Amino acid sequence: MNEEIEFIIDSAKEAMDNATAHLEKELRSIRAGKASPAMLTTVMVDYYGSQTPLGQVANVNTPDARTLSIQPWEKNMLQPIEKAIQIANLGLNPMNNGDVIMINVPPLTEERRKGLAKQAKAEAEHAKVGVRNARKDANNEIKKTDVSDDLKKNSEDDVQTLTNTFVKKIDDILSVKEKEIMTV
Repeated sequence: MNEEIEFIIDSAKEAMDNATAHLEKELRSIRAGKASPAMLTTVMVDYYGSQTPLGQVANVNTPDARTLSIQPWEKNMLQPIEKAIQIANLGLNPMNNGDVIMINVPPLTEERRKGLAKQAKAEAEHAKVGVRNARKDANNEIKKTDVSDDLKKNSEDDVQTLTNTFVKKIDDILSVKEKEIMTV
């Protein structure tokens, strides 16, 4: 196979990998009823004037399936962390006992579960669009190359096979997440 074509296909694969990795990251922040430190990855704390991810100023643990515990590394960070969680608008109510912040994760209602499943579906659709865009870009680049029509056709078929593989992977990731969300 032509080096230029190989490079185009590798670039497309990398873009598709990135779309899938982004989907997995987005789905981790969609809670599925049980407590997980990943629920707080978007929380930014005011740490001496700069916005810092919560994970860099405190230890986040799950003592049980319904509770998150946040142990700041500096005691004077309790208030800013509590405030940051409320500002993040995650629907969580932090309770500060003077040493740690505890968050009871409420069970999800059926309506909320369906909303989260819909949100997960939308994220998966975004990932598929990313994969399809990578396919389109690769096919456009292949058409511009100076190789035989047969090699172009075979290369486009390879890109389509790659696309189908990634779309299936996205569907599998979504199906696992939907099952997790809908399980009571």
